[in-house]
This record gives sequence, structure tokens and C-alpha cells, in this order.
Amino acid sequence: MSVTDEIKERLDIVEVISNYVPLKKAGRNYKGLCPFHGEKTPSFVVFPDGQNWHCFGACSTGGDVFTFIMKRENIDFGEALELLAAKAGVELKPLAGPASGDEQRLERLREILADASLYFHYLLIKAGEAEIARSYLEQRGLLPSTWETWQLGYALDSWDALRDRLVGKGYTPAEIEESGLIIQRDDDGQRSGYYDRFRGRLMIPIRDWRGRTSGFGARLLREDPARPQPKYINSPQTPLFDKSNVLYGLDMARKAIRDANLAVIVEGYMDVLMSHQVGVNNVVAGMGTALTEAQMLLLKRYTSNITLALDPDAAGDHATLRGLETARQTLERQWEPVFSPTGLVRLESRLKARVQIAALPNGLDPDELARGDPDRWREVIARAKPIVDYYLKVVSQEEDLSSARGKANAIERMAPLIQEIANPAERTHYIQLLARLIQIDERLVADQVAVAVRIARRDEKPAPPPPPGATGGTPATSGGTTPARRRPINALLAPTAALEEHILGCLLARPDLLVQLDADMIGQHAPPLSPEDFIDAESRAILATILATSQAASQAPPRREDDWTVDGAASVASLREEPALIVAALPAALQDRCQAILDQTQGNPTLTDEKLSKDLGDSLLRLRARNLQQQVNHIQFMIMESKTADTPNEQLHRYYEMMVTYSAQKRHIGNLLNARSMAGALTKPSIQNGEK
Repeated sequence: MSVTDEIKERLDIVEVISNYVPLKKAGRNYKGLCPFHGEKTPSFVVFPDGQNWHCFGACSTGGDVFTFIMKRENIDFGEALELLAAKAGVELKPLAGPASGDEQRLERLREILADASLYFHYLLIKAGEAEIARSYLEQRGLLPSTWETWQLGYALDSWDALRDRLVGKGYTPAEIEESGLIIQRDDDGQRSGYYDRFRGRLMIPIRDWRGRTSGFGARLLREDPARPQPKYINSPQTPLFDKSNVLYGLDMARKAIRDANLAVIVEGYMDVLMSHQVGVNNVVAGMGTALTEAQMLLLKRYTSNITLALDPDAAGDHATLRGLETARQTLERQWEPVFSPTGLVRLESRLKARVQIAALPNGLDPDELARGDPDRWREVIARAKPIVDYYLKVVSQEEDLSSARGKANAIERMAPLIQEIANPAERTHYIQLLARLIQIDERLVADQVAVAVRIARRDEKPAPPPPPGATGGTPATSGGTTPARRRPINALLAPTAALEEHILGCLLARPDLLVQLDADMIGQHAPPLSPEDFIDAESRAILATILATSQAASQAPPRREDDWTVDGAASVASLREEPALIVAALPAALQDRCQAILDQTQGNPTLTDEKLSKDLGDSLLRLRARNLQQQVNHIQFMIMESKTADTPNEQLHRYYEMMVTYSAQKRHIGNLLNARSMAGALTKPSIQNGEK
């Protein structure tokens, strides 16, 4: 029995979830209000027989006890494993061996930064020289309680005060330099001694999402016209600090962001400090740069709803536009079934998020607005406008809408944004708005939005299967290149209950087949393989690691056709053929299971690449059909239960709509499987006719 199985056996999912959600018995199951979205009618159901849960409301998601804890606490599988193991009284196997040299080095740097932060804070409170910093903070309206909470500090106007302090605590100058706190002198090419980087400045510790100091922001307090200096400086890039990967205040804001399901992004430290001081706690700062993908990935752990508080004069700021584009590309999307006029089901992607702009009045900064009128600051956030409105304003300023070219440019820029809107009524609204803005027929705009949908579907296609010569299936003939090494794989003809392990086993043995599997799915008008296809949290974690390892190997998003070349595919395929990399990246408790799946797969009869690729596609379709059937069964329960309870007609109608949608998707998958089976039979060699 694996560790996760032991945890599930010891813990009752109803009891665990009841600590977060009040549940009421409904037949053999339990119902409650979904903790992941606001609702008045319970749509969250826990199924004790299967030890799983599902939301039949806006979330439309589910899983096991691990999945629930990961989603509710916004943690990864390893962290959920530790939390539930402690609750179940299960001892986790420690990682083999002592901490690596790199881990010890990083921990040493964290200790240096933590000691420096305590020292700077002590100076702010006690040092006579720090009166200028205390006066500045009082002028900005920041209370001593805020100084304490955020551990604000002061750096003495000295060349060596911090260096001597830290050296006296046992740290070497080289270590302190690596932390970014001191600089080595360079006198005509001769290195001699070190001096403090931050001198005579207000010190603002910058912490990671766990609350560990990783760097500092420093505000100039004494201006000298003879020696001009930047108002703010940050720590340099270090092993712990990269400003493009940090959101200031996230450690203090993450609970409020999760509770409000909204993150407000401002520009400066003071904006964050004052906002939190007045009780608006879901606010973080982007370190003065355009939003980056790494920052958006940090926020995705807590919400997919982002509001940017911007100066209203920034409408044409291209850095702002780049940040908004980053948000759009990084935030989560959902695949939405759409019925074509012929009755076929196709899937379109919609942005499963809300990106909005809060325009500040009269050029006020957020900290000025929050300090002067906290309720108005809350109102500005509440009245934020959708990103499409912001882009409409930008387009109207940057394009000549009286010209044919300007009208065409406006449609070209706005159509991809409009097609991402999930709500059809909202999409229609913006189509009408754009048509009025550029004064052309609404139907033409709608047609261009439809074209944007087709382009988006095309761009979301995975890379096609690499040519045989690139992956080593057929020896390369150009330049005597040695074909990439291929690892033989064995088929695991598993029953339906083991489909998840079958797919995992094949991809663990041959991760390069992920590209072909995704291409197969897109060719069937189906989304690529995703962890959401799996119910078991362990399987999801393993698949997520496979996907991450594959993407890291390609050093670029691997699911766009124009990103691929023959040489690039060959190098990616070579890197992907190392399952040891995937196993090593997993939590220790999953490594044994991962290796067992791999061993079982490699111990079965071998299939050709062509048959294996088809088998993988068939297996994924069967897995999805099985999951859809389970959804249908669950919804049938919800409908029967609703007839005996006081359920609003609107909710009951939603259940029937879901039943129709899931049933149609299941039929569509059944038709695909039948067609694939017939195609395989038609292409088999005929022995009777003497064909080979």
C-alpha cells in the first residue's frame, strides 16, 4: 500500500471536508455550499462511497481528498501530502541523504537576509540617525504598527556598518556579497574589501510568498543635487531575488486574495502598505515593471481574477499593454463545448479569468486615495472595468478610426479579446460596441471575431509528430547524424479502471509521445491531455510533472506548431526520453509508485510506435468517456435529490442542461472511438487477398 493510499484509508473525506464546508446528508451523499465560488443553493457534493467530491455549480470540478486540500489551501501535491499525513498520523519517508550543497547555500543566504532585516528594523526604531526615516513614514501616514508588521527598517549612512555587523555574526564577506547586501570594491581593477550597498535609506524587506526575506527595496531620504541618486533601488539579482519573479506583499495578501477571489495589482511599496493599513488586504505590487509570466503564475495559485490599479493617463503605455497581454496569456482557460449547425461538437477555449482595470481619479496614487478615503479606494476597485473596455480606449486613441486601415486595425486588435469572453451576451455587447465605435456593420465585426476563434484554435494545436529522422525511428541520412536513442516501450493492456496508470506508464517510458498524443486530440477537435482528465490526485501530480518536464526540455511552450523545427524536435525528444528526470522531480512519496508504473509498462509486450500512439489516443478517449459517464451518474442523483428538496427551478434547469451537454460529449467520444476502430480494421493487411 502506498503512502497516499494509507492516508486515504485512515481519513474519511466527509470528515476532512466538513472542517472547511458545513455538509448536510442527502441520501448516501453529503451536500453543501461550494467553498470555491459564491452560491446560495448547495451544488457541492461529497460522495463517501467513492471518496470523492464534485461541484455542480460554476466550478464544475472535483477530485479526491488531496485535490480538495490542494485547491482549498492553494498548495501543491507535496504540501497537501504533508498536511494530510500529519492529520492521518502517517509518517512520510524522508528524502534520501542530507540537504544538497545548493540547499544549504540558499538557506545560509536566507539567514543573512533575515538577520539584516532584523538589524535594519532595530535601527529604525532605536537609532537617532533614523529620525529622518521615522518622520518620512509619519508624513506618509504609516502607523508604527505597520512598521512592525512589515518590518520596515533603516540603513545607517555608513560604508561598513552592516558588513561589520554580519561578519561579527559569523558570515563571510563572500556570502554577504552573494546575498546582495554588500559590494566588492574595484580600484583600478584591483579588488580590495567590501562596502554596504544600502546607505542612509528607508529599508523595505521584500519577502517571498512564504514570508521569507529574499531582498530589499530602499528609498532615498536625503537628496544631494551634487550627487544625484535614484529615489528607489532594489537588491540586485541573486540566487534568492529576481524582481520579475516577485510580487511585493503577496505573503501578507494571499489569504485575502483567495477569500475575495481577486488580486489588485498596484505599482509601489507605499501603495501596498497604506492599502493594507486601511484594511484593503488583497493588494500586491509588481515591483515597478510590467507584469511577467512568473508573477502571474504566482497569483494563479490564489485567483484568476486580476484588477490593475492604473493612472488614467496610462492608456497608451505599452509596458502596461505588455503586462495585460502577459496576464491574458498566462491565466487559465477552459474548453467550452459548442454545437455546430450540423450537430457536431467542437471545443473553443475561453479565458477562465477576469482581467480588469481600476482607473484612479484625478491622478491620485493608490496610497493617497486609500489614506484620504478608504471607502472610495474600495469603490474604485469594485468599479474596475473589463480589459476589453481598456483596450477599446487604447485602440480609439492609437488608431485613425476615420480611415479604412484604422478600422481594420481596430478589428484585428479587438477580435481576439472579444472571442475569449466566456459569456455570449457579453461577447455580443462588445461586438456591438466595437461596430458603433468604428461605424461599420455589426455582422462584419462578428465575422472577424469568428475568424479569431478559428485562428485561436489553430494556434492552440500541439506540435505535429516529429519527422521519423528527427526522433530516430528511421536513421537520419543527412550528414551521417546519429539518430536519437529510442527507448523500447511495452503495451499495458489495462482494464478501464487502470486507464490513468496506462497513460502515465506510456508517457513515463516515452515522454516524447506527448506531442503526438496532443496532436491526435486536437485533430479530433478535443483538448490536449491535462491533469484535469485524471481523478486521482497522485496521477494528476505525476502527469503535471511529465508536462512540466516536457515543457522545460523544449525551453518554450511546446504546443504551438510554429515553435517546432526538425532539429528542435530531435533535441526535445532526446531529452524527453529520460524518465529518471521525471521520477526525481516528484515528491519522495510518489517516486515508488511512479517507478512501479514504469516497470510494469516496460514489462509488457512491445507495440510499434504507430500502434502505441493510437492506443494512447484511444485510452485517453475512453478515460474521458468514463469520466463523463460518472458525471452523468452524479447529475442523475442531483436531479432525483432535487425533486424531493426545495431546489430552485433555475438550479434544476442547470442540471438538465449539464446532463444534455455531458451526454452529447460522451456520444461524440463514442463515435470517435468507433470511427478509429473502423479505420484500424480497414487498414489491416488482408491475408485472404495475399496483401502484405
